Amino acid sequence: MIQKNPYPGKFIVFEGLDGSGQSTQAALLRDFLLGQGKEVLLTKEPTQEGAAAKKIREIVVEKSVTASPQELQQLFTQNRAEHLDTVIIPALKLGTWVISDRYFFSTFAYGASQGVDLEWLIEQNQKFLLPDLTFLLKVSPAVCVERIQKRGKTITLFEEQEKLTKIWKAYETFPQRFENMHVINGEQLEEQVHQNIVMFL
Repeated sequence: MIQKNPYPGKFIVFEGLDGSGQSTQAALLRDFLLGQGKEVLLTKEPTQEGAAAKKIREIVVEKSVTASPQELQQLFTQNRAEHLDTVIIPALKLGTWVISDRYFFSTFAYGASQGVDLEWLIEQNQKFLLPDLTFLLKVSPAVCVERIQKRGKTITLFEEQEKLTKIWKAYETFPQRFENMHVINGEQLEEQVHQNIVMFL
């Protein structure tokens, strides 16, 4: 059973397709909470540190190494275990609000889209904390691809419309299955999206 957060700090996660704006909204929420006088830590998955993070970069970004979809998601899960132990849980224990740009829902959606068994993926992440709030930003795959192209960065392993469509099909089943997950229309103006998020705090 995925355990609820037992610590004094609040744990908030942003999820969505690449290009859905979750990094922008995570930063806006951090600024809002700081303005409310909260202690806030903004973090991101996968992290940049550790052996698992290095291999993930080689597979997903550099594409210099190949791995099966199952092996790739095991690396994300290994990276997440380190992230929780060294960053998230220590901050929550201090009463800090932790905002993470991506979490295990990304593993579930991206892994399932590549044919990895969803129940197996959930089982691999059973010992991790369930966020107090998860915001799933809904943006169509076509809009996401357009936004990614505008960034002018190299397209990574998952950033193609057909792949994003499969990933979203997995994501949209999660609000019925996991507590405290809210779907937010991410195609509105940034400030409107932010206001819709703040309403749930």
